[in-house]
Amino acid sequence: MESIFFLRGLIIGLSIAAPVGPIGVLCIRRTLSEGRRVGLLTGLGAATADAIYGYIAGFGLVFISSVLVSQQIWLRVIGGLFLCFLGLRTLLTRPAEKAASIGRYGHAEAYVSTFFLTLTNPMTILSFLGIFAGLGLSGGSYFSAGLLVLGVFSGSALWWLLLSGLVSAFRSGFDARRLQWVNKISGIIILAFGIFAILSMTQFIGLN
Repeated sequence: MESIFFLRGLIIGLSIAAPVGPIGVLCIRRTLSEGRRVGLLTGLGAATADAIYGYIAGFGLVFISSVLVSQQIWLRVIGGLFLCFLGLRTLLTRPAEKAASIGRYGHAEAYVSTFFLTLTNPMTILSFLGIFAGLGLSGGSYFSAGLLVLGVFSGSALWWLLLSGLVSAFRSGFDARRLQWVNKISGIIILAFGIFAILSMTQFIGLN
């Protein structure tokens, strides 16, 4: 049955999104400081990038995937620098005394920032290629591949919906002082991810 491809994609999307990394930290921090909608949009940016990489792997676009893998050093540098920027900005941001309204720019920034971060992470495409190849999911019919990509996006989006909803339930217990600590801890963690991404490129340089 073709519907099994959607279920497989759903499981793959969940499994790739669930491990807590810089995107997860951003989602938690933004949900606590700016609300559930901004937290969810943060996750949906990553889910969209996951769907794009799922599309590349599912439809067997070998040329595009090989180009992305071959440029992983520069992608790591760009993504790492952007993570460092977000980490420092989060670390230095003071929580507002009262909730502020988030306009379209704030919503767009939440979405685009994580979309960009996920796209510049070469491990994402490598993960998809490995999973799809291991399960024999690459190079199938266009319809089955489409269902697979839809499942990947749905699974990833479901995880971010659950995470932002769960964090939002505890949001009322965080005052300005606790939010300040959330900003500091989140900023340090995100900054550490960025530094690690940049330093890890030396390993690839040495192998080339």
